[in-house]
Amino acid sequence: MTRILCLLLLSVPFYSFSQKTELLPFGDMDRWVTRNIQESRIIGGDMKQCYAVGPTRTIEGDEPYSDTQGSPWATSNVMAKVVGITKVSNAVYPHDRGAGKCARLSTIMEHCKAIGLINIDVVVAGTMFLGKMFEPIKSTSEPYKKMEMGIPFNKRPKALVYDYMITIPADGNKTYSSGFGKKKEYPGTDKAEVFIILQRRWEDGDGNIHARRVGTGRELFGKSSGGWVNGHQLEVHYGDISSKPFFKPYMGLIAADKSYCARNSKGEMMPVVEEGWDSPDATPTHLLLMFSAGSGEPYVGTIGTEFLVDNVGLMY
Repeated sequence: MTRILCLLLLSVPFYSFSQKTELLPFGDMDRWVTRNIQESRIIGGDMKQCYAVGPTRTIEGDEPYSDTQGSPWATSNVMAKVVGITKVSNAVYPHDRGAGKCARLSTIMEHCKAIGLINIDVVVAGTMFLGKMFEPIKSTSEPYKKMEMGIPFNKRPKALVYDYMITIPADGNKTYSSGFGKKKEYPGTDKAEVFIILQRRWEDGDGNIHARRVGTGRELFGKSSGGWVNGHQLEVHYGDISSKPFFKPYMGLIAADKSYCARNSKGEMMPVVEEGWDSPDATPTHLLLMFSAGSGEPYVGTIGTEFLVDNVGLMY
């Protein structure tokens, strides 16, 4: 009997005793909000659907979206109102995986044309992140001020865990188009991106938000995966990793001119400036988590890229 018991114990993976994975709220990607919004007649008046990750329901009309039912997720899907014209941009969709749904992040070119008023093409890389997007979008300027990146968080996970499948057109180009100015094409293809960043934030007397980097996990995908990769782990490294052998420049501190924004105690949107690396044993105050079909630069991407994401959790 003792011998049989020992064999049974040895057959159980060791990690089941030493670590666990907690699914993030709505991280199974099975529940979605469907928004039915009619675009302005001057650009065709089509009824468009715009999706959000959250409790299953349908919202009719062009009211600005702000989740009030517990979902921490936001996406690049937005309703814009530019010079009085209502336009919907949707590049993140629910996708049938067979046994449940997943999120499909696509890189697309959004067109908006109205004779005599507006004529713009904008590259949108489907993006999903923890935080908020503020509607309606009224211009393509200062994109980081239109979103609040990060949520309060004080744990220290070992890794981000998720399932993914990526398709990147092998013969595609990298396209830049912000809607104003000439569209530009660059050789090569864009990369899909995932990051998990832990920060310790504080606010000074003037309302400025400061931060130090507590934990880092960041990776880029430059080619198609050839199918689903399940249970993929992105390790979180703590403290200053700039001299570690695995360090890549894109894992470094966020440059001040590319800082994401958050609301301060006065309700003002302020850049969150990373001022240095924190100690390896520091406790974070905020979690930043993003999946994107592009490499993070606004209005840049390889048209036709598809990034499917499912079962997002944190390992401890």
